[in-house]
Amino acid sequence: MDGVTAIANILRMEGVEFIGCVPYQPLLEAAAIAGIRPIIFRQEGTGIHMVDGYSRVTNGKRTGVFMMQNGPGAENGFGGVAQAYSESVPILLLPAGMAREKRGVHPNFYPTRSYETITKWSDEMNMVERIPDLMRRAFTKLRSGRPGPVLLEIPADVAAAELPEELFNYEPPRVVRQQADPADVSRAAKALLAAGDPIIHAGQGVLYAEATPELIEIAEFLQAPVMTSLSGKSAFPETHPLALGAGGPSTTGMVNKYLKGADLVFGVGCSFTKTNFAQPMPQGKTMIHMTNDEDAIGREGKCEYPLLGDAKLVLRQVLDELKSQAGAARPNNQALQDDIAAVKKDWLAQWMPKLTSDEVPLNPYRVVWDLMHTVDLDNTIITHESGSAREYLTPFWEARAPRSFIGWGKSTQLGYSLGLAMGAKLAEPEKLCINVMGDLAFSTVGLDVETAVRCKIPTMTIIINNAYMSIYDNSRFPVALEKYNVKTLSGEFSEVAKAMGAYTEKITNPTDIIPAIKRGIAETEAGNAVVLEFITKDEGQYSKF
Repeated sequence: MDGVTAIANILRMEGVEFIGCVPYQPLLEAAAIAGIRPIIFRQEGTGIHMVDGYSRVTNGKRTGVFMMQNGPGAENGFGGVAQAYSESVPILLLPAGMAREKRGVHPNFYPTRSYETITKWSDEMNMVERIPDLMRRAFTKLRSGRPGPVLLEIPADVAAAELPEELFNYEPPRVVRQQADPADVSRAAKALLAAGDPIIHAGQGVLYAEATPELIEIAEFLQAPVMTSLSGKSAFPETHPLALGAGGPSTTGMVNKYLKGADLVFGVGCSFTKTNFAQPMPQGKTMIHMTNDEDAIGREGKCEYPLLGDAKLVLRQVLDELKSQAGAARPNNQALQDDIAAVKKDWLAQWMPKLTSDEVPLNPYRVVWDLMHTVDLDNTIITHESGSAREYLTPFWEARAPRSFIGWGKSTQLGYSLGLAMGAKLAEPEKLCINVMGDLAFSTVGLDVETAVRCKIPTMTIIINNAYMSIYDNSRFPVALEKYNVKTLSGEFSEVAKAMGAYTEKITNPTDIIPAIKRGIAETEAGNAVVLEFITKDEGQYSKF
């Protein structure tokens, strides 16, 4: 067999059912022969976002794979891979490369070297005989430690070279996980029991480790409130009486109160990296940091109690140690739970005028509120866009089950949400998969709605169209705003989506919001991609503290 046939057969052995691409490269035909469906995108970025969403929702059990054309295709994919790297998503990139004799000859693009800074591991298949070993190493890295993109470049001459049958000895590698040092666990458990007002900060690592049951158990044992990071939203059920919601640029009244009042923060499966999209950790708190990434410990702040390992395994270690030290769980703290409920009630009451507004143009908060109260939350996966759409959605959406909400924000590429929703739908075809995006984001990637139509991926896209870039503070560019009107946008986006074959509606009246959503849901159930464009006001108030 030749090199690309060997690669395709390995992908088939790994359970890969589809591969995203923008043709052409030699692996496309080999994959099709092996029974792997090629999905052709309008642009590489959205295709990479799609395999990203697929890997997230399958929790890495089925890996999203994207292949790029030699030269410009590999160049165009850079942004999508950078986004996945910032969000720690395990995807496999297989760019075609120049023949080895052209390596280093200008102007040939060399993905292996160029992608080193935005991948967990970047290498090339430098010999056809090494393909099984390199693919095994790639999948080992995808399944172990902190997740992230892995890239293997396929040089043109290696793709066509012959691999002797006796050297094709591939077996899928096992997942490798680690526990924490028992001495570290003992110290951390003692600190947790000594804390008067602990809070648990849960990140995306809880989702990847499938550690929600252990997280719930430890929160109830300690009677400690739980907040999540933006990417960790849905790791803890927000219907639980100890749930505070997600932190981020916009957050909840509960997070604000209990994070400030805590004397100890127990970070589980998070990085504590300081970004514009992460909840700032107040100074002066005792910090316990559980992560599977040794590079994150102490990265930007003091950590008295580090715990290195898989969130599920280490939470179980901590639970066992808490039981050993304390003997029994703390009694149910009804006063705490009642206070969390009261804070939530008061916070929502402040926002209810916007969440239920009858304004025309529509208030975007009304769109989000009606959407949440119309869909079946137990059978819906939703993701937000960067900018205002994120702020409207994240604090108020009730995430009940792991991976029902795809939160993100370490980097914020416009248009990310469209591909994420498509990947989610491929991973969970029976669920309603929604992305909420602004008009500028749709302008960036909207042509790939045609991909959803052509490839029969029936997602629902909600466009918040205020014809304005609300998220940017006007004080940033007063002269440019006054002289050149730089924040104003335009476009008939439902008409664009209709021309590409999607079911579309434009909604301008508050009473039409819920009926339009119901019709959209019915269309997705009939197998149609849906785009609902809501004409909204410029709403620049967010739930910030």
